[in-house]
Amino acid sequence: MQATGFNRRDVLRIAAASAAVYGTAGHAQSTWPSKPVTMIVPFPAGGGTDAFARPLAAQFTKLSGKSLVIDNRGGAGGTLGAGIAARANPDGYTLFMGAVHHTIAPFMYPRLDYDIDKDLVPLILVASVPQVLVVNAKAYANMDFKAFLAKVKANPGKLNYGSAGAGTSHHLAGELFKQQSKTFITHIPYRGAGPALNDLIAGNVDMMFDGLGSSAGHIKGGRIKALMVSGNKRNPAFPDVPSAAELGLPDYDVTTWYGVWAPKGTPADAQARAIEEIRKAAQADDAKAVWASQGAEFPNLHGAQFDAFVKAELKKWAQVVKASGAKLD
Repeated sequence: MQATGFNRRDVLRIAAASAAVYGTAGHAQSTWPSKPVTMIVPFPAGGGTDAFARPLAAQFTKLSGKSLVIDNRGGAGGTLGAGIAARANPDGYTLFMGAVHHTIAPFMYPRLDYDIDKDLVPLILVASVPQVLVVNAKAYANMDFKAFLAKVKANPGKLNYGSAGAGTSHHLAGELFKQQSKTFITHIPYRGAGPALNDLIAGNVDMMFDGLGSSAGHIKGGRIKALMVSGNKRNPAFPDVPSAAELGLPDYDVTTWYGVWAPKGTPADAQARAIEEIRKAAQADDAKAVWASQGAEFPNLHGAQFDAFVKAELKKWAQVVKASGAKLD
């Protein structure tokens, strides 16, 4: 089973199907934003979503002249914050920065208090990063991937992996790894990638399947060690880390992506202006430098293009969850 990631072919396919939609976003006439805008981030500070939300907010504030305030609402694998965003006043002044996790959650949770496809309007896909297998730097300082895999196989169930929460891409990436490597490791869910990474650094968990967005700084700082990057090629930001395909896992291709939504009912002109301002912010030189340092791409899918992408992800992850048999812990 393969959990395919976002790539340039996806962009071309989706864009070709939706090229005529939102073509006039740049021509929208609106006074938005006339006051500070709140962006709900459904994970604690320090996680992958935060790693892109905060630089984006800084550039948005600089270029638009109005503050974009980050409101971290962690819990329940990102679904708590999503529910809060779905119920927010749709006046254009509340946005939501979600992730791939939110296209997995509907198939992991027996009941959610929102519907990602009906209660939130997809605005723009802002970042796509490969998943990376990281371990505690001190405990596994002298191990490469093959040596580490041998240890995992020799100790079924004794090693564990942290995630940003049950039903997140970190969780499913671990389940997929177990299937494809024929190993058994224990899942430890946290309330976000930040807390999970803190425990990995402290040595309280053995490994994590994280997005490069939140792991990059810790890898460069030597606090954690990267053993493998997902997909069939090495990442330019970490050229010394081998790809999954190189290591004998050609179908291990998991990508973490982040996008911005608005509550349903948000005025069309505010949606269009939000897309325009977020695009400008993500394409500012300072933001580009952050994206590059974290091995990320700016996909720039917006409006109906992003909507089509989200629908495709929902379909894909429904199949992955079913095939993996993953359940909430």
